[in-house]
Amino acid sequence: MWRVVPGQSLAFREWDGEVVLYNDLSGNTHLLDGGAIDVLQALRMGPADAATLAAGLAEGFDTDADELSVMIEDMLAGLATLDLVELIPC
Repeated sequence: MWRVVPGQSLAFREWDGEVVLYNDLSGNTHLLDGGAIDVLQALRMGPADAATLAAGLAEGFDTDADELSVMIEDMLAGLATLDLVELIPC
């Protein structure tokens, strides 16, 4: 299960499918694609795994659920390197 790092406000602005997001915990600014912000917004609602996120976001992506789950897992790994999301120990 993944979650947004506690205390993260997810302040962002979106233009033409790209998003500039300010990480208020690290002070860094990141350029993300629209899909990444969709994942972050979904995680803002509560922790989820990639399959659950894929099921909830399927309408916004042009791919099947299995491929989308893999894409989201990769996206989550990238967002974790930016200290925006983290795995929750089971």
